[in-house]
Amino acid sequence: MPSVGSDVGRQNSEPQKSAKNRRHVRRTMHRLTAAAVARQSKPGKYADGGQLWLQVSKWGTKSWLFRYNRHGKDRWHGLGAVDILSLAEARERARYCRKLLLDDIDPIDHRKAQRTQARLEAARAMTFRECAEAYIEAHRPSWKNPKHAAQWPSSLSTYAYPFFGDLPVADIDTPLVLKALEAVWSSKPETANRVRGRIELVLDWATARQYREGGNPARWRGHLDKLLPARSKLRTIKHHAALPYKDIATFMADLSREEGVSARALELAILTAARTGEVIGATWNEIDLDEKLWVIPPERMKAGKEHRIPLSDRAVGILKGLPREGRHVFPGGKAKMPLSNMAMLKTLQRMERGDLTVHGFRSTFRDWCAEQTAFPHEVAEMALAHAVGDKVEAAYRRGDMFEKRRRLMDDWASYCGRRPVGKVVPIRGA
Repeated sequence: MPSVGSDVGRQNSEPQKSAKNRRHVRRTMHRLTAAAVARQSKPGKYADGGQLWLQVSKWGTKSWLFRYNRHGKDRWHGLGAVDILSLAEARERARYCRKLLLDDIDPIDHRKAQRTQARLEAARAMTFRECAEAYIEAHRPSWKNPKHAAQWPSSLSTYAYPFFGDLPVADIDTPLVLKALEAVWSSKPETANRVRGRIELVLDWATARQYREGGNPARWRGHLDKLLPARSKLRTIKHHAALPYKDIATFMADLSREEGVSARALELAILTAARTGEVIGATWNEIDLDEKLWVIPPERMKAGKEHRIPLSDRAVGILKGLPREGRHVFPGGKAKMPLSNMAMLKTLQRMERGDLTVHGFRSTFRDWCAEQTAFPHEVAEMALAHAVGDKVEAAYRRGDMFEKRRRLMDDWASYCGRRPVGKVVPIRGA
């Protein structure tokens, strides 16, 4: 039978053993001290316990790591720098990570998910205006026509921003788009459709950048076409005013008597069937007068492809008659700047032909090709630098039919320069 003394001795030893165990636990969990962390400078990793480690890099920087095993593989989770997180704060973060592991959640994956969610929430806070401005800046280099580039922000500012410009792009829906479009759909169908297309492109861009989800509320086919009347039923589309090709000789004779750089630019535009921007932006290094050739680089073409234009004798004569006072063939009023894109239109107004547009002369040329020549359709389309719509046709038509186009442009110049047919005045006998 055990003695009372032995029981007392055993009872006295239990508190001592428990205190020893508690001291052992404390040493296992909290091995480091704030002073030791501050003093430590030797590169390496130092355990604090509870899967928390101090890391000292070879450059002397210090940070906290949480070490754990996931699916048989050790992982190191960065908690933050020592100069930002104190030892106590690092221990608290390590404790939070242990709780995640208790719920079978990987701390690293959890933090990645949180950051992704934060980015998505920040992205969704982007307004339609901010997305539109970002889209315009991203695509501006690809827009060759300065007027087109200027119309984007102008049209959106007038017709879209007042309705939803400052709303999150993720919140733009069909009723909002309709509210903006219905205000001008009947009165300005052409403008309204351009605005609709621009809204659609901005929303597509926002979806691709993960700023919004779901379908595009500005889509026409299969969506808005069920809600808005077709433009063709509202008002007849007006094309660029064009001169009948039978009157071109008389017009060119009148134009040849006009003085000034803009008149010569208009002449060249008509003889080459080129666009306004291509003519006023022409530089002398693009033109070879000996070869009677004008090569417009891809960055100045609407389709983004190099365009070779054969020059007729009359076109060469116009160019030879121009002074070479800079790099631009048709210099403007400002130093080192080309002619304004309104200059040729003002020439038409001086000639009292405000009923015509510069672009309309391309239609005059195309009508002449179809009615007065036997040149194939594709030769005329290439002369106009039109993109080939059919993929099969584009695959087989790899050349630019340059020699055929040279004959075509020579015939066009001859037709433009023929003697105008005037009124017949009878000559009475002497």
